[in-house]
Amino acid sequence: MFAIVKTGGKQYRVEPGLRLRVEKLEAEPGSLVELPVLLLGGEKAVVGAPVVEGAKVVAEVLGHGKGKKVTISRFKAKVQYRRKKGHRQPYTEILIKEIQG
Repeated sequence: MFAIVKTGGKQYRVEPGLRLRVEKLEAEPGSLVELPVLLLGGEKAVVGAPVVEGAKVVAEVLGHGKGKKVTISRFKAKVQYRRKKGHRQPYTEILIKEIQG
């Protein structure tokens, strides 16, 4: 059985036991979070409108961190304009415990 969940503006295909990095969630490490289910898959698929009623995915928060650095450069020719910025996107690592529904 699998499910499609939405968190942080993105959609993920999840199964029990899957470790996943998602956009940062406001939850303490070790706590459980519930994610809304857009689609339940398996023998017979159930599509939500927009979510599947009564279905949820329970996940455990393993920890928080920052991704690899992304470097942004700006350049304009002939005017000595150069800018360099770096950014590290925060994430939350979760472990999918179970799919209910």
